Amino acid sequence: MPKKPSKSPAGKGPLTPARKPARVAAKRPTAVTKAALKAAPDLSQERIVRALETIAAHLAAQGKPAEERESFKQADAYIWHPDGRLAAVPRVSRVELFLLKGVDRMRDILMENTERFTNGLPANNALLWGARGMGKSSLVKAAHASINADRKPADRLKLIEIHREDIESLPALMEQLRASSFRFIVFCDDLSFDGNDASYKSLKAVLEGGIEGRPENVILYATSNRRHLLAREMIENERSTAINPGEAVEEKVSLSDRFGLWLGFHRCSQDEYLAMVRGYCSHFGIEIDDEALEREALEWSTTRGSRSGRVAWQFVQELAGRLGVKLTGK
Repeated sequence: MPKKPSKSPAGKGPLTPARKPARVAAKRPTAVTKAALKAAPDLSQERIVRALETIAAHLAAQGKPAEERESFKQADAYIWHPDGRLAAVPRVSRVELFLLKGVDRMRDILMENTERFTNGLPANNALLWGARGMGKSSLVKAAHASINADRKPADRLKLIEIHREDIESLPALMEQLRASSFRFIVFCDDLSFDGNDASYKSLKAVLEGGIEGRPENVILYATSNRRHLLAREMIENERSTAINPGEAVEEKVSLSDRFGLWLGFHRCSQDEYLAMVRGYCSHFGIEIDDEALEREALEWSTTRGSRSGRVAWQFVQELAGRLGVKLTGK
């Protein structure tokens, strides 16, 4: 006997099977969401393009043909950029070698070392350290100019400056210079390391100890106010946190040891300071009574709190400007 259809609890007809819960409709993207979705591909593409450009720059720097590497003929000095570019410096800011007073011994040693290197003989990397303003960087630039004074263009020594913050790119620079027929001084002014800076390890590998080492046609000259290139607190921190304090300190100090020449520059005496001032005045044709010159120069150094080649040069600039003399030399 057929069963009667059951009634609904409300008495309004048969029960129907339970419906599956309806899916929640996806929210339509708002205007902000649409803009973000639209911009996302553009940002990704921009990042990809930027990354490809960086890779291309590095590959171009490493894969330059020999004729491009020989473009060093256009200038005697360059500035290294970490993207693999060497910017030529048509005119180097420097002073004549004979105008550097009070550094005779350091001048002679550096000149002899540089001349040996230029002639293809063994020479040492040099660290010029000591008191500020005593002509460390001026001596490097003056020595470079003096060496090139009587040389043919094909035999001229090249000077390349690398900035302290670009030291990590030093191996890439070495790779470019290795294949050149010219000889190079790679110069870093005011070199020092602070805090947790580990870029000094790139310098250590280039100086000595790396598998390739320093190219035979490259020598490194650096200036610093510190003899060991590292802050005292940096060395003390290494000593206090290391398992073997002695070994940690040795690793830090060994950086300076890899420079074969250590040339120390100390504060000059009053006589040396006055000799610097008189030398500049004579060279640039500044005429002034010697007694007045001495009195004003000493007063200038007293207000600056020090005597150095830099202070002497600053005084001469002040004096020349006051007397209406242009510093163009004779």
